[in-house]
Amino acid sequence: MLSRIAESLFWIGRYVERADGTARILDVHLQLLLEDPWVEEDEACRSLLSVMGGEAPEGHDLTRGDVLSILAVDRTHPASIAYSLGAARENARRAREVVSTELWEVLNTTRARMPRKVANEKVSEFFAWVRERSALAVGIVESSTSRDESYSFFTLGRSLERADMTARLLATRALTEASGASWTTILRSCGAYESYLRTYRGMPSAENAAEFLLLDRLFPRSILFSVTRAEQCLRGIAPPVDRAGVGDLALRQLGQIRSELEYRPIADILDELPRHMDAVQAATSATSDAVRHRYFPTNVAPNWVAERT
Repeated sequence: MLSRIAESLFWIGRYVERADGTARILDVHLQLLLEDPWVEEDEACRSLLSVMGGEAPEGHDLTRGDVLSILAVDRTHPASIAYSLGAARENARRAREVVSTELWEVLNTTRARMPRKVANEKVSEFFAWVRERSALAVGIVESSTSRDESYSFFTLGRSLERADMTARLLATRALTEASGASWTTILRSCGAYESYLRTYRGMPSAENAAEFLLLDRLFPRSILFSVTRAEQCLRGIAPPVDRAGVGDLALRQLGQIRSELEYRPIADILDELPRHMDAVQAATSATSDAVRHRYFPTNVAPNWVAERT
């Protein structure tokens, strides 16, 4: 496969998942700001922007509307939903010879219908629309793509981004421990609430809910599931041939963070949740860099934050 095609498929997976994950995080935390009068809005908005990789503007108190403008509809901000959907469509255009007509039409239509402003009363409806369009794109790939290198690169990008976004969601929860969203709300935002109830058969506690989203081997949005699936994709693209150890840098990064989470007691992880979530984000970023250097080394990787001039 041409490195240009592989790179585009990798980033389509990442950008589609990023749009979905950002919509889920914003839906939870903007709704919290609306419903809880005791939340310090400026501090909560700055913390959320920091976790999502955005820079908070100085000079005035941030509001819910500012966060929505920056992280949802700003077409120039690399951490926004609008930017992600536009970038997914652009990568699909570059790989048009291997992208199916159905997927191209979904991404093209989604980008064209992306609003430039969202009314306050339609915020939740907008986030639901983003989740539905992302699910539609992923569903087309899952149901109509041969399990070859094209599928592996798309799923690799999606799995890395999903691990990163789940880590960001848990990090925002840790930053607003006193007045933040409940674990029930966090689980619902991931589509995990009913699966959690079937697994633990009880109301969510901090330890059980965090364990489910971090370490459950069967739930597809858990960090452990996502990291494991990314490892499987890498092994499918280029099976390891090393007689001793693991020579592939990307596989080493994923194996190290998986082992760090899998074999550490959940109580220890909860005690330092922001640090562990930062480590997951660092590992996914390092893995993405390693994949880029090995499989498509000619281009500069897209960034969350715009470059300073």
